[in-house]
Amino acid sequence: MSAIEFVEPLSPEQGVLRSRSLFRKTFDGHETGVWSAPGRVNLIGEHTDYNAGLCLPIALPQRTYIALNPRHDNIVRVVSELKPDEVSQANLDGLQGGGVKGWGAYPIGVAWALRKMGFDRVTGFDAAVSSCVPLGSGLSSSAAMTCSTALAIDDVFRLGFGDSDEGRITLIQAAMKSENDMAEASTGGLDQNASMRCKPGHALLLDCRPELSALESVRQVPFNLVAQGLELLVVDTQAPHQLNDGQYAQRRTTCEKAANILGVANLRVCADQIQKSDDPFQALKETLDALSDETMKKRVRHVVTEIARVRTFVKAFNNKDIVEAGRLFNASHDSLKSDYEVTVPELDIAVDVARQNGAYGARMTGGGFGGSIIALVKQGAGRTIAQKIADRFAAEGLHEPRALAAVASASAHRES
Repeated sequence: MSAIEFVEPLSPEQGVLRSRSLFRKTFDGHETGVWSAPGRVNLIGEHTDYNAGLCLPIALPQRTYIALNPRHDNIVRVVSELKPDEVSQANLDGLQGGGVKGWGAYPIGVAWALRKMGFDRVTGFDAAVSSCVPLGSGLSSSAAMTCSTALAIDDVFRLGFGDSDEGRITLIQAAMKSENDMAEASTGGLDQNASMRCKPGHALLLDCRPELSALESVRQVPFNLVAQGLELLVVDTQAPHQLNDGQYAQRRTTCEKAANILGVANLRVCADQIQKSDDPFQALKETLDALSDETMKKRVRHVVTEIARVRTFVKAFNNKDIVEAGRLFNASHDSLKSDYEVTVPELDIAVDVARQNGAYGARMTGGGFGGSIIALVKQGAGRTIAQKIADRFAAEGLHEPRALAAVASASAHRES
């Protein structure tokens, strides 16, 4: 059996050098600067963001770097080191949502979105991208792309949003609009908030209620694994990961219909009502009994219980109750598997192997239908468990997985 690949982050110097070199080779000029934004892992709170719920992401050390220089016209040209001989190009004048195909839709879409939001000073630009965020892994390579671009555009066109947490909400909105309306890939905002607002050594407790202000919507929660003798192992199953095939949108629509039937603005309202009741189990039963569709009942049960699990996880980790934290990881995955039905065999097998080999808990992370799992394990045990998963995949004839160690890292910033 071959050793499982561990995806190491680029150093800032490597990221700057690679994106800068690609820029200068492709566009025969110099960049104004280089910016970067991280991928993310969501510790717990899956498919809750678009239900106004709670999420708990951390930023990864794996980042996307973008070297960018503004132009004096409205042409955008972008190149990636994955396809260094192919330049994606679009004219922002008259550009419509969905008008750019392929990976270029993400960075080009950010400029388009900002102009749609009224920022006319945004013009065209040339940009080159280098990334070590694994693609299709459920670790939000797309948000790393859109957020690094948004921060770069903000800087070079002097929009003034990147320097404050509150200001970054505008850039998050542009990144989301790019993904939803230009790339036509549904997103609920968790990924972009994580990429733009996380701090090193902390998880971001993100409250997605629309009535909250930017400052009210987040709380930085200490997340020091080393101090508790832990590692957070991430295993990318390399199963095909697609969120734009209708499955994500289908579940989102089901949740919105359920909220309408229950007479609430969103399922967070139900979750809070149940949490505050004298008998939460009975309150949940009564809520589900009000729905006639069995699939809808399952979707609602996942969302409501997942929101509760986020709260409980934060308390458990803060109290150094790692057994309880692991149990919540397991319960989250089991709910995503049975009630939300977004896992695939690769995710379930990886979770099972991790649990069987000493993980405190393991769960899929991200939107599902492929992608990655995370496992809370003893310090020093990550590589052994990752190898066990790889060996099982080989025995099952599945794609060869890869792994990385998740460390709570910094949000998007300028590198040079």
